[in-house]
Amino acid sequence: MEISTVQLREILSPVHYEDGKLQSISQALNETFKKYSIDSVLRISHFLAQVLHESSAFHYSVEIWGNTPAQQKYDTRVDLGNTPELDGDGYKYRGRGWIQLTGKSNYSQVSKEFGVNFIDNPDLLSQPPYVSLAAGWFWQKRNLNFYADKDDILTITKKINGGFNGLDDRKMWLVKVKKTLNN
Repeated sequence: MEISTVQLREILSPVHYEDGKLQSISQALNETFKKYSIDSVLRISHFLAQVLHESSAFHYSVEIWGNTPAQQKYDTRVDLGNTPELDGDGYKYRGRGWIQLTGKSNYSQVSKEFGVNFIDNPDLLSQPPYVSLAAGWFWQKRNLNFYADKDDILTITKKINGGFNGLDDRKMWLVKVKKTLNN
């Protein structure tokens, strides 16, 4: 199953993108869907609901950094593979890609997946084709197709976000995507 630019335009409305941008987004998504078996209405709907929330409808591929108290803690989050020292790891390995992949450990693992050095070149994760493929990799790594098949937005959100931040927005996108794909 693939998503067309017409479907994408309907899902994103009233947000408007030029045809070329929509084509680029749909191509990236379809490549990701194929590679990571995101191949049913439910799987695509849940994937897109999460990605659309995390990226603010494809506006952001890099986490907005305000150096908030929560973001300052990223720097020493050893659970994310960052060092325990205040050395800039939090900012360097901040969320990138359409699913906001975060932490040196994830960057290292996705480097192995694609044979690209994201540790030394983290901004590559915010560019095609990795902006989408990294989201698919994370999705597969967390076995999220399993939960999408069960239509379980709560578990998917928890596994992506660590909590339920933005749950209402994710639910809104899920309804919108399902409606479009089922027409």
